[in-house]
Amino acid sequence: MKPSQFAKGFQARPDTTSSEKRTALDRLNAIDGLVQDKPKARETAGRSSQPEPIAVTTDDATSPVENESAEYRAWRLEQGYRPGQIIELPLKAIKASPFNPRHFYLKTSIAELAVNLAKQGQQQAIHVIPDYAAPGSYYVSDGGRRVRALKEANKEVVKAIVVDLPIGLESYKLGYDLNVQRDSQTVFDNAVVWKRFIDDKHFQSQRELADHLGLDESTVAVALSIGKLPESVMHEMVARPDRFGSNMAYQVGRYHGARGTDATLRLINRILADDLSTRQVADIVKGRATPQESPKPAGRQRYAQRLEIKLDGMAVGDLKSYGDDRLELRLKGLSKDRRDAILHQIEEMLKV
Repeated sequence: MKPSQFAKGFQARPDTTSSEKRTALDRLNAIDGLVQDKPKARETAGRSSQPEPIAVTTDDATSPVENESAEYRAWRLEQGYRPGQIIELPLKAIKASPFNPRHFYLKTSIAELAVNLAKQGQQQAIHVIPDYAAPGSYYVSDGGRRVRALKEANKEVVKAIVVDLPIGLESYKLGYDLNVQRDSQTVFDNAVVWKRFIDDKHFQSQRELADHLGLDESTVAVALSIGKLPESVMHEMVARPDRFGSNMAYQVGRYHGARGTDATLRLINRILADDLSTRQVADIVKGRATPQESPKPAGRQRYAQRLEIKLDGMAVGDLKSYGDDRLELRLKGLSKDRRDAILHQIEEMLKV
């Protein structure tokens, strides 16, 4: 099968330095390097229209940039913009990209970030792409959650870096790669967005999509299967990534195909209440057990209380109590420094 026009468009403008191909993520790292190597220009708060060009030397603003697109160069010369420069843009000029890798944003997470931004201000710039067809507006390439939280906090401007990317798979892949590094990309985001890619004929098959994302075809197939679920069902699982990974969500999707939405929502509640494993849910799907039965192994103790633990607004695990004398702490996705610091604090607490 011939590659789709969308896929051809992704291949039409590769980023290369000599013979070495550069990915969108490489380009972003290079931009961030410019920001770190050069002094940051002063940012003026409160602008409500086009961003004023920040004072830079003529050489900085007009120097040619390798592999720069003609549209981006024309835009930045008009604005006096230096690649990698942090400027402030009006929030009303920022709009979601049709190729945003995220689909689900938890209200509680946005609210928590809004409180943080209200107190400390925006610490990290988002990345945006000019909409050349609508001058003065910009697509979010990375930072959709921050944009939503700034609006929640009633802010009017956002710190941004304007990047040279085409709106399409390359901009999608940039956001996707960054979200994967932050562990914020979920199988449910993939399910909805990848299904839309196929439905809109951006890709002719799941194999073509997998090839261009650099993923195994089975990974894409599982996500597309989950994508058949109603969003009301997916919303019940999005908030608990510790319990609903791709395998569990796949089994829930199979159950939904056989039993419908209401029964599936009851199953999800049962999974959370009884801490069912993926294998136990698979048995329910195959008819070896029912959601009303308790397929847990004999001797498995039900926890008395459970406390979800969040760090920087993200769920990282939980603390469960059993009976009168047992606690179980589970944390994941921590940096080594954070893990060691928590371990040290626990050791100090347990000293007699």
